[in-house]
Amino acid sequence: MRKFPIVFCLAAAAFSLAACKDRRQAGAPAAAPAADASVQAVAVAVAVAAPAPSKLSPPAQVGQRMFFDPTLSGSGRISCATCHDPAHAYAPANDLSVQLGGADMKQAGTRAVPTLMYKDYTDPYSDEFQNPDMVSPPAPGGGMTWDGRANTIAEQAAIPLLAANEMANPSPDAVVAAIEHGPYAELFRQAYGADVFADRKRAFELAGVALQSFQTEDRSFHPYSSKFDLFRNNKIGGALNEAELHGLRLFVDPNKGNCVACHLIGGGNGGSQDITSDYSFAAIGVPRNKSIPANDDPNYFDMGLCGPLRTDHLPTTANKGVGCGMFKTPILRNVATRHAFMHNGVFHTLDEVVHFYNTRDTEPGRWYSRDAHGKVRKFDDLPARYQANIDDQMPLDGRRAGSKAPMTEDELKDLVTFLNTLTDGYVVPADARPAPKAGVFGPATPSTPPAPPAPPPPAQPASIQKTAAR
Repeated sequence: MRKFPIVFCLAAAAFSLAACKDRRQAGAPAAAPAADASVQAVAVAVAVAAPAPSKLSPPAQVGQRMFFDPTLSGSGRISCATCHDPAHAYAPANDLSVQLGGADMKQAGTRAVPTLMYKDYTDPYSDEFQNPDMVSPPAPGGGMTWDGRANTIAEQAAIPLLAANEMANPSPDAVVAAIEHGPYAELFRQAYGADVFADRKRAFELAGVALQSFQTEDRSFHPYSSKFDLFRNNKIGGALNEAELHGLRLFVDPNKGNCVACHLIGGGNGGSQDITSDYSFAAIGVPRNKSIPANDDPNYFDMGLCGPLRTDHLPTTANKGVGCGMFKTPILRNVATRHAFMHNGVFHTLDEVVHFYNTRDTEPGRWYSRDAHGKVRKFDDLPARYQANIDDQMPLDGRRAGSKAPMTEDELKDLVTFLNTLTDGYVVPADARPAPKAGVFGPATPSTPPAPPAPPPPAQPASIQKTAAR
């Protein structure tokens, strides 16, 4: 989608405003402290164990138990946490482009699994989404998943539970039955009522609400604990070094990285700050990923907004395929921890990603396949009739092959260095912490020693003390 360039002041004062993180997914309880870390360690198959005492609300406690429960899958071997590993920013721990699932654990997905972090400010999908940058015109935006087809976290949770190549439950009732006969059935009743299992449809919907409650209440899904957060809020230890600061300048420079055109930093919707996505949709023409089994069919194309997984925006003669090839802009928080990038997981390092943005047009042969005659098939994962939807703003501005790329190798290194500051869990180095001060305003050690205290006055006779007391 074509956006207007946004120019940001890079003065330190412009990056010192604190966020007002006060809005969450509609209907979700207010945030509570994170659950005990012991329940967040997860292997490929997660055993259900009694959780440690939790300060989460009852629905969120149910969601927490569900999140780590492999019995909620057709195979009995995977849970939500298998693909959304808390130790890897709630994204996959491996470097597969797409994950394996299904009842036999051999069915490949068709898209890279995204992180579940920082979803609480995502608005429902709209064809006329008001971009939080308050500059770009209304356009498709919002929603969960790469194509925005789920409007809430609760709706999104239902997708993998029922998908044949993911958790592969045969029906919503199978999920409800697993909960009803599982170790936290009573907790589910406490959260939603003694007769909650009588209405199976409602019980399944409430299971999604429970997962949403967990993801919105548990602080680990949105800790705001990166070095960049310290920098933005003018906190101790947040000073960016020269390379990081240069990378930030490239990030916002409309003639260089121009990342901020879609990966918004600054104030966002609902009082959010620095989510690093404006929730818009864009077609950037990433290369076809031959490692995805579905792509063995030359007639198969994943076109995001217009299908095949989303079915309410399929291309027609009337709409002329507007939106085909467009996918939702992901957040960049914790991007340096990921092992698969783009909707199809075609890239596996952050270095590859920034080089693609920089040289997609100047070196197309580096990225795309060739036909039988050796000609580069640019945009080989989108039918030619929809390639007019490809975004053309910097650095993907359609410049001639062989021309100069927007950024140098040194600039790309600094851009990656900055992106690493978006990783949560940053620990301030000991030498960056100031020494304790004796007072708020005075120095820790006075420049001159204080004068010794005056000796106490001599004791007065008791008769004088009584007179003074009257």
